[in-house]
Amino acid sequence: MKKKRKIAHCIREFKLMTALTPIFVIGEVIFDVLIPKTMATLIDEGVNAGNIENILYYGGVLVIMALVALILGALSGRCAARASTGLSRNLRREMYARVQKFSFSNIDKYSTGGIITRLSTDVTNVQLAFLMIIRIAVRCPVMLVCAWILTARLNVKLALIFLVTIPVLAIGLLIIMRNAHPIFERVFKKYDWMNNVVQENLLGIRVVKSFVREDHEREKFGKVSQEIYMDFTKAEKLLAFNMPLMQLCVYGSIIAVSWLSAHLVVGGSMTTGDLTSMFSYIMMILMSLMMLSMVLVMITLARSSAERITELLNEESDLKNGDNPVEVVKDGSVVFENVSFSYAKDPTKECLKNVNLDIKSGQTVGILGGTGTSKSTLVQLIPRLYDATEGRVLVGGVDVRDYDMEALREQVAMVLQKNVLFSGTIKENLRWGKEDATDEEMVRVCKLAQADSFIQEFPDKYDTYIEQGGSNVSGGQKQRLCIARALLKHPKILILDDSTSAVDTKTDAMIRRAFREEIPDTTKFIIAQRISSIEDADLILVMEGGAIAAMGTHNQLLESCDIYREIYQSQTKGGSENE
Repeated sequence: MKKKRKIAHCIREFKLMTALTPIFVIGEVIFDVLIPKTMATLIDEGVNAGNIENILYYGGVLVIMALVALILGALSGRCAARASTGLSRNLRREMYARVQKFSFSNIDKYSTGGIITRLSTDVTNVQLAFLMIIRIAVRCPVMLVCAWILTARLNVKLALIFLVTIPVLAIGLLIIMRNAHPIFERVFKKYDWMNNVVQENLLGIRVVKSFVREDHEREKFGKVSQEIYMDFTKAEKLLAFNMPLMQLCVYGSIIAVSWLSAHLVVGGSMTTGDLTSMFSYIMMILMSLMMLSMVLVMITLARSSAERITELLNEESDLKNGDNPVEVVKDGSVVFENVSFSYAKDPTKECLKNVNLDIKSGQTVGILGGTGTSKSTLVQLIPRLYDATEGRVLVGGVDVRDYDMEALREQVAMVLQKNVLFSGTIKENLRWGKEDATDEEMVRVCKLAQADSFIQEFPDKYDTYIEQGGSNVSGGQKQRLCIARALLKHPKILILDDSTSAVDTKTDAMIRRAFREEIPDTTKFIIAQRISSIEDADLILVMEGGAIAAMGTHNQLLESCDIYREIYQSQTKGGSENE
């Protein structure tokens, strides 16, 4: 049975602060509720009696009580702040670590915007709710009970008024919370959508401007923003009933207590001091009710956020290590045995069908095919980014599912179709391939990837800062840096997923020659659209409809495969016409 992760688990090292907060709060409340009683005694036995000694004595006691209450309040606030911010920090770390363990299929389930919303807005909502729960939600009930008991000691009839007020308020708040919760659930899903719209726009801002689509993007953002506004307005209208309900209960109680207590004072059954303390307790009770209603409103908002966070924390990766995973990859040989694959895990929707391959270590394999023929899917099964739906994939003679995933992926370097560089220097980006790489090693792999020449032209050379997404380098430069980063791993298998499409044919040829001469023992899979990029490969696969339509060397395929021959002729004909 899977262990469900809960938000409370993330309190961890802040358990002491969480426990101390209500203790300090209770201490603060005790002194707060004793102050009106002491004030009543000061009035009756000091001021009204004209006794200076009692005035000084009870005045001093009041000062001490107020100072102790102040200190306890400050301590409770400090502990609550540390506990709530600690919880939010741990939640973000836990969720982020969880996302890092996700397989591609898990990541496909959640949008980028959705994960960002959970890490930011949802965590902030839970943090604020937790802060209120351990402080205000403790303070209000304790103060409510203590103040009511002391009110009852002064006059039971007056205290009974609140026993009518509290159920009315509780029922009203329950109705409000029950109706507002589904709306907040819907709102946060739309927040995910809005974040996706913003992210997509900012990443593609150059395309937006080049096609003059700013108005379209504003309209798209305005639509989702309007929908969030409408839902939030609907929720706020429900929550707005909280204040009129509170005011009805508060003012009704004040009027009733004032009317009854006035008769009691006139009749002589209640002293002036008791009346003063009675009104203090009334205000304490009513303020506690108001604060408690605010907490419940915040909890209503945070409940939806907590459910979304818990959903992410409990998402299990569908790729896991076995009981005794293999730690060493013997060589770069790759075998596909009757492999089929479906993203939906549905045999009727397979995008790879009955693939059989036997690649020897050190061979170069070219993969050619039209868009949507599952070329990328095929190679993504090698480092186990996905698991085959049927059949098995072997690397170094071992089923990839029997490997420790980190050990397998350390020996498989991929340059994906969408090249990604991160904010930082060129050196920092290259060291993703090998953390302790020396300058000499980085220069060597950059020369292999034909990247050293343009790096040397930058004023800061290898210390040149790469902007987010590599926006300050060209597509071809980005591809060559990504190839160099992959080579720095010294992998047994190198996969290039259409990763030389942005470089010229001369540079492409130089990269392939460097591969042959410098890493002959590394098995190389090269997905390409240009036949010139793979014509000297040991084996070329022609993909069509998720299956291997033909395989062989360049010359063999020219003779036996119509698809390959047509592509070759169209590309060479196009080239001759351009010349």
